Amino acid sequence: MKGLFKSKPKTPVDLVRQTRELLMYVERVNDTREGKREEKMMELSKSIRELKIILYGNGECEPLAEACAQLTLEFFKENTLRLIINCLPNLNLETRKDATQVVANLQRQQVQSRLIACDYLEANIDLMDKLILGYENTEMALHYGAMLRECIRHQSVARYVLESEHMKKFFDYIQLPNFDIAADAAATFKELLTRHKSTVAEFLSKNYDWFFTEYNSKLLESSNYITRRQAVKLLADMLLDRSNSAVMTRYVSSRDNLRILMNLLRESSKSIQIEAFHVFKLFAANHNKPPDIVSILVANRSKLLRLFADFKTEKEDEQFEADKAQVVKEIAALEPKENK
Repeated sequence: MKGLFKSKPKTPVDLVRQTRELLMYVERVNDTREGKREEKMMELSKSIRELKIILYGNGECEPLAEACAQLTLEFFKENTLRLIINCLPNLNLETRKDATQVVANLQRQQVQSRLIACDYLEANIDLMDKLILGYENTEMALHYGAMLRECIRHQSVARYVLESEHMKKFFDYIQLPNFDIAADAAATFKELLTRHKSTVAEFLSKNYDWFFTEYNSKLLESSNYITRRQAVKLLADMLLDRSNSAVMTRYVSSRDNLRILMNLLRESSKSIQIEAFHVFKLFAANHNKPPDIVSILVANRSKLLRLFADFKTEKEDEQFEADKAQVVKEIAALEPKENK
């Protein structure tokens, strides 16, 4: 008889409401009846998978814009996102992955040209604290990290993270012993420092002293090769960005920074040497070099010129060769300046 009375397919709104009710059950109830709880968890897994299918399509059908809009509006009308984040540790691995993909997709869903997720997060910004602290939980770090990277696509949310006390924690997260988690934290750190140009420039200007003290000592001078390589590449990306020109000028006027970059130029790793060169060339190209920078470059002139004589990229790179020739020319022409 069951086949005669097929239940009507759930609408996106119904599906979100059902998911929310099941999440509230999981968060609230510590059901001693194992069977009952297991049944609810299976229903929840199914609901979250169905939300994912609406947002991403199922391989045969593309997602429908109207269904996605309805789902998005209902999802952010109440605290479904908070419930998913709080309940994520209780879900099985596949459902965690599905939930992470749902949250990621919803950050990009526009309804009448508005990013509903951004409005919700601005009103519930404390959720970012929970996602960031997820890096301290081995089981949850990669799921929360993926959610976090999608949330900081919103400029106001990225600004909150940059200005929070949590920003300092990334210097430790990047060096966690678990390689996958450290790499995930590094990806989030890079996103925070490169995506929203004006916000990043403001952050670096306001927080220059503590930020670059930490960056130099914990990352550029780390004993970990991967940390050093990623850090010098990100530093080049930041300083070569026009939005950060004031920060770049300040960075290349410091003898301590020059000393660190010259040490990186001497590394045995070719990739670190090349990335270090992209920062070092900014010291050489600075037309207002402070006297102590000039004196360090003059004192090390012969070593630097010898180094650059054999300095090549693996593939032929005209721009690199042109930059190198300019650096050699600048260093060769230097005259010691008097300290004023």
